[in-house]
Amino acid sequence: MSYSNNIVIKNKKASFDYEFIETFVAGIVLTGTEIKSIRLGKVSLVDTYCTFVKRELWMKNMNISEYFYGTYNNHSARRDRKLLLNRKELNKIDRLSQTTGLTIIPAKLFLNEKGLAKVVIAVAKGKKAYDKRQSLREKDDKRDMDRLFKK
Repeated sequence: MSYSNNIVIKNKKASFDYEFIETFVAGIVLTGTEIKSIRLGKVSLVDTYCTFVKRELWMKNMNISEYFYGTYNNHSARRDRKLLLNRKELNKIDRLSQTTGLTIIPAKLFLNEKGLAKVVIAVAKGKKAYDKRQSLREKDDKRDMDRLFKK
């Protein structure tokens, strides 16, 4: 069975609102029909965040839409999902997140070559309004440069 690796769901607002300090790749504990919905691309990372509960990292508020063909076995769309990382990575993330002003957010969700759902989480610092203006300006400048050099 071959898996299509074209499923990549990005949290576009996260890179605009936050400056990523460090990123980690984590597995997700899924139940029932959730992987089928992910393979269909029915996932939203908007307003999703990660938090520690009893030394375990949990992803809160991630929306995986209910599977259309799922019957009574369907999953709840916004349940909390446990992230799978090794203890060394968990300790590092916990230590970083204790710093004032830093938070843990998912940056993107993808399927690896084995067909398993993985999420890239980032320890991030919130951007100020002038930082956001600067990143918009840089994006516009890059677009203008690309236009000039394509001619």
